[in-house]
Amino acid sequence: MVVRVYRNLHKKCLSVLHRTCTGWRLWKHAPSIQLRNVAFKVSIAGRNRVLQSNHKNVHAFVQGELCNDAHDDASFPIRIKYNPYTAAHFFDVETNEPIHHCCTARINEKGICITK
Repeated sequence: MVVRVYRNLHKKCLSVLHRTCTGWRLWKHAPSIQLRNVAFKVSIAGRNRVLQSNHKNVHAFVQGELCNDAHDDASFPIRIKYNPYTAAHFFDVETNEPIHHCCTARINEKGICITK
């Protein structure tokens, strides 16, 4: 199942959306999730609203196939993040290289870790 995930700042967890015939709908909340065939999506219009109003809104997602494989943290060596005030894309924390796709991602309260 393909899902979209974003960090819910109010509930302090992850919100997981699934696709229905009428669009993306909330499926569940989770403390962590693992995805494969991952794409990182940022709405440019949503980012522009954040920059103009200085108020956060949901405009960036991690999209991929739900994966139940158990991997340890060492299996995900690359940490990435997204900050609308510094870049219009997700990026590698250490190299600042833009990240648009990856094989596998683990998302939890610590952030997003990936394998390429």
